[in-house]
Amino acid sequence: MKAFQVSRYSKKDKLVLTELPEPTVEDNEVLVQIHATAINLLDSLIRNGDFKIFLPYKPPFTNGHDMAGVIIKVGASVSKFRVGDEVYARPSDYHIGTFAQLIAVSENDLALKPKNISMEEASSIPLVGLTSWQALVEIANVKKGQKVFIQAGSGGVGTFAIQLAKHLGAFVATTTSSANTHLVKSLGADLVIDYKKEDFSKILKDYDLVLHSNRDNKILHQSLQILKQGGTLVSLTGPPTSEFAKKIGLGWPFQFIMSLLSMSVKRFAKKLNVNFEFLFMRSDGYQLSQITSLIEAGKIRPVIDRVFPFEQTNEAISYVETGRTKGKVVVKVQ
Repeated sequence: MKAFQVSRYSKKDKLVLTELPEPTVEDNEVLVQIHATAINLLDSLIRNGDFKIFLPYKPPFTNGHDMAGVIIKVGASVSKFRVGDEVYARPSDYHIGTFAQLIAVSENDLALKPKNISMEEASSIPLVGLTSWQALVEIANVKKGQKVFIQAGSGGVGTFAIQLAKHLGAFVATTTSSANTHLVKSLGADLVIDYKKEDFSKILKDYDLVLHSNRDNKILHQSLQILKQGGTLVSLTGPPTSEFAKKIGLGWPFQFIMSLLSMSVKRFAKKLNVNFEFLFMRSDGYQLSQITSLIEAGKIRPVIDRVFPFEQTNEAISYVETGRTKGKVVVKVQ
């Protein structure tokens, strides 16, 4: 099979198109013929080596975190899926590799693809869908009438999270450029702030939840200040916390390092009587099946910017790295 691999950690090197043997299928796995995959900034961060302190992949390895396709083989103990099923997934850490024609995936990471969308649309969902679900449902338990601020509303996570927050009954504020105002309003945003002209921290107050995705430390502190007492900020960009390190099984030296990294922001949050949470999403087939139900019910729709052919995977990554995409960028594999 063909696959795009990271040959070494580097910000400058392109992924290398490589010929590899068919993946081995363990008893609890299925072999999926990938029809489409999607690009995430996480793919660039993994390639760059930014996360190798807690996700130490050994090059060469196949990159990619989203996929939709058809099962062509099942392991001996698989009970929830069969050959021919159309599925989608964000494979678990250390089992990534969706920039390829085939992948072996644990049945616990899989869900049936929504029947009312295409393979390309389905491939755009898992990572951003699970990120949004784990932030809004699992961590924040958003309820009807609460106020949610979602940064970068026209991005991959933003376009999904706005729709999920509205489904949960929240009042949703978001930031985007004026060019994308119509898009985020069509997804359900109640209040749209043009980040090029307006300061969200002077407009918003007493919010229950902030979904934070900006790397600027000043923006992080401003975001904490718009929360009501007892409110929660879920950050997708860090700093990582000792609780996160413990959760993913890192030893005490890493827990100590991450407690130092997050000490300042956690102290500031405590002073404001608000909560700071770092989220590095995990694969979860059950949660993804819940998302499937919402998509099939018409509550959430995929938002795709562009579709690239498989041979142009590197070009697709470069396009996402510009930071100007609306929704997700997809690669058609089959």
